[in-house]
Amino acid sequence: MARIVVTTFLSLDGVMDSPGGGEHPRAGWTFQEVAFDEAAYAIKGRETEEATALLLGRVSYDEFAPVWPSMEEFAHYNAIPKFVVSSTLSDPGWHNTSVLRSLDEVAALKQEHDGQIQVHGSARLAQGLAAAGLVDAYHLLTFPVVLGSGKRLFDDGAEQPRLRPVEQATYGNGVTLGVYDVVR
Repeated sequence: MARIVVTTFLSLDGVMDSPGGGEHPRAGWTFQEVAFDEAAYAIKGRETEEATALLLGRVSYDEFAPVWPSMEEFAHYNAIPKFVVSSTLSDPGWHNTSVLRSLDEVAALKQEHDGQIQVHGSARLAQGLAAAGLVDAYHLLTFPVVLGSGKRLFDDGAEQPRLRPVEQATYGNGVTLGVYDVVR
């Protein structure tokens, strides 16, 4: 059985919207508002090596699919299976990509697949997976930025997961790493 790991960049107020670009008024906040510290991104290399599949929502798929296939640093992600949860996508163009229509299909994938299925971005998907009890761990890079609004990792009003800290670090630019397992 696979482990589903949600990995994301967060602001101090829990916003994960548009960290590298996108629709948010402060899109690109991870690069534009916080000094780069290579050590803070070390987990991204580790995640790349550990991923056996990607699970994306439709919006993240639409943002990543035109860009990641041409980027050498994403060669591993381009090679592994990718799954998009979408009720409207019919013909994904990204190599080795399948469409899942429901969280029930995600639960079946989790049972059938081995290794680590990573969820990058995809706030709505991450919230739905958490509500369905399908998330096993969170890898969070929290930036010393307050955005005030935007898509959040944890849905207000929803039952929140109990988390057990597995790994933590603080970097010179104020970014913190938190790796958490979901307690069941």
